[in-house]
Amino acid sequence: MTSQKKSPLTSKLILGVIMAISLSGMTSFADKNISIHQAITKQNVTLVIDIIKQNPNSLELKDRHGRTPLMLATQSNNVKVAEILIEAGANVNAKDRIQDTPYLLAGAEGYNEILKLTLANGANIKDTNRYGGTAIIPAAEKGHLETVKILLEAGLDPNHINNLGWTALMEAVVLGNGSNLYVEIVETLIAGGADPNIPDKYRITLLTHAKNRNNKAMIELLQSKGAK
Repeated sequence: MTSQKKSPLTSKLILGVIMAISLSGMTSFADKNISIHQAITKQNVTLVIDIIKQNPNSLELKDRHGRTPLMLATQSNNVKVAEILIEAGANVNAKDRIQDTPYLLAGAEGYNEILKLTLANGANIKDTNRYGGTAIIPAAEKGHLETVKILLEAGLDPNHINNLGWTALMEAVVLGNGSNLYVEIVETLIAGGADPNIPDKYRITLLTHAKNRNNKAMIELLQSKGAK
């Protein structure tokens, strides 16, 4: 029996099937890559655990914003999922596209439970955000008193100056609302070693900023701490 030659059409069909199978495999792999992010978004803890068991490498997969699963969990302050991811070995210092890390974000937003988890698992306390600031600067600016205390206890330098020329003290005085909470944050920072006489990049002092805002409680506190 003589073998029959495959027609060009048959050859194209076979090639098409092979490509379809290959693409199907690629799609399946891509689905696995993003499924852990979907599971976190849906707060499906069981699925997150299953995915990690099946593919430990999924811990550091990044979405289109450069966010790892831990960053995504941190953004929603999902402590349970964050704990699972960190215990599985997730990198608490992995940067996203805007130079945030789970540690930096938790500090900036006052997500203290996740912050403590990151600090206990290798957080780089000298790391800086896109503004060149350490975690304590946005924490002070946003009024997260307990977060400021946690970060000071962890050893952060309260006198770090960001790219705008501001310290945590400066942000608390200039960007805070002047309430008793911010007065307490300033007092806490100074007690933790912050220098009340570091001016901004225009050489304007903290005391001058407080006077410009007519914040009597802040003025009295700064003067009592040697501010000039």
